Amino acid sequence: MFRSLKRLGRRRSLRRGILAGLAGGLAGTVAMTQFQNGWNKLSQSSSNGSGSQSDKSERSDPEKEDATMKAAGKLAEAAGYSLPHQTKKKAGPLVHYTFGTAMGLLYGIAAEMGPRAVKRHSLLSGLGFGGAVFVLGDEIAVPRLGLSAPAREAPLSSHLYGAASHLVYGATTGVVRQAVARLL
Repeated sequence: MFRSLKRLGRRRSLRRGILAGLAGGLAGTVAMTQFQNGWNKLSQSSSNGSGSQSDKSERSDPEKEDATMKAAGKLAEAAGYSLPHQTKKKAGPLVHYTFGTAMGLLYGIAAEMGPRAVKRHSLLSGLGFGGAVFVLGDEIAVPRLGLSAPAREAPLSSHLYGAASHLVYGATTGVVRQAVARLL
């Protein structure tokens, strides 16, 4: 009897993959955002005015739009609307959290329906997933969609920041997805 119950728990479930992936993606996006906030505070406090003029102007330019703000603007344009800067600024985090949660959904499905190693090794598969989102998303898709400058034009520090942020995202997504899947 216990063997049949054990086997029942091993069955693949699309529903479990979706729910656990959504939870993992949301948690990963929260962790990534907190990591980025900490990184930015640390880099601002460590520069103490010693950063280059271009670094200072980029950080202090309130009109500068990041990729999520640009994405919000493009989505609104596709729907026939034009968003003012302040609205894009408010919509940017919504785009970020929606994208991160949606990517978690895809990871949850892949983990649930894919090879057992992905499900079993949540931290490692999560790190791989985060790395893939960084390369395919930040390094390739975002520049090609015109949401940022080409990756080759960004300084090394920007690539390191993006890679580290996405590894935090992936690790958190993987671990939380596994924890939630076990509860379901």
